[in-house]
Amino acid sequence: MSSTPSRDELKAKLNLETSRILWHDLQTYFARGQVVRVAPELDLLDVATELAADNKTRFEQWMKDGRVGEVAPDTAQGWYDRNAELWAVVIAPWILVQDRSGHVLH
Repeated sequence: MSSTPSRDELKAKLNLETSRILWHDLQTYFARGQVVRVAPELDLLDVATELAADNKTRFEQWMKDGRVGEVAPDTAQGWYDRNAELWAVVIAPWILVQDRSGHVLH
């Protein structure tokens, strides 16, 4: 009897796969168009969970709001110049990244 993991189980699994990575280490994936930027105000795991669950409606809304999307060239250059350390999680073939360096956690 196989069951589909719940969103909570999926989120817990993704949490274990989330790590920090230097932008220079992501250059190949960026060049292939596989890197997705997630705005710092969003919960990276929530976004990853919704992508893994194929929640197109939610994802399209985030993209429309500009809170999820491709990494703009000027952002990529800024990250490259300082070799930014980003939070990342892989939802193949995508790598979701989030720059929390300027975001204050409460």
